[in-house]
Amino acid sequence: MKNDNIKVTSKKTKSSAENQMRKIRIEKIVLSVGGLAENLEKGVKLLILITKRKPAKMKSRKRIPSLNVRPGLEVGAVVTIRKNKEELLNKLLAAVDNILKKKQISENNFSFGIKEYLEIPGIEYQRDIGIMGLDVTVVFKRAGKRVKLKKIKRGKIPKRQIITKEEIIKFMEDNFHTGFE
Repeated sequence: MKNDNIKVTSKKTKSSAENQMRKIRIEKIVLSVGGLAENLEKGVKLLILITKRKPAKMKSRKRIPSLNVRPGLEVGAVVTIRKNKEELLNKLLAAVDNILKKKQISENNFSFGIKEYLEIPGIEYQRDIGIMGLDVTVVFKRAGKRVKLKKIKRGKIPKRQIITKEEIIKFMEDNFHTGFE
């Protein structure tokens, strides 16, 4: 009789264990600025100041005469952060008072803008940069995303692998104490 009791108490149900393949993670944080000539150089300095990494410059593909943009002209800079994401995201969210709008969220990611880099905690005014803002995009993933990206034996990912708005909101509220409007 004692053995039967032990077996019953030590059994685990499948519903009690969380499925690791459904767990949401932050894949990367992308910081970007836009501008032409002198403003772009200021934006590059800003991204270096915030991330301590060299940004990649983006070139225009279209001609926009009213903005003096032609194909091949550098119009933006981007930095992708894949390590120490949580620390940086906490700082960037503090700049917008940990409040995001629901319309800023889409499938697998959300984006928000910071109007002045001075709002980011720990960053002081730089005379050579002046007053500038930047855009932040946070991209999420689940385990198994590599199946879609790899070269050999590439596979398809089902729709249920996509991270919905509601899941992103719950993740941000639980892990980063973010409010939503």
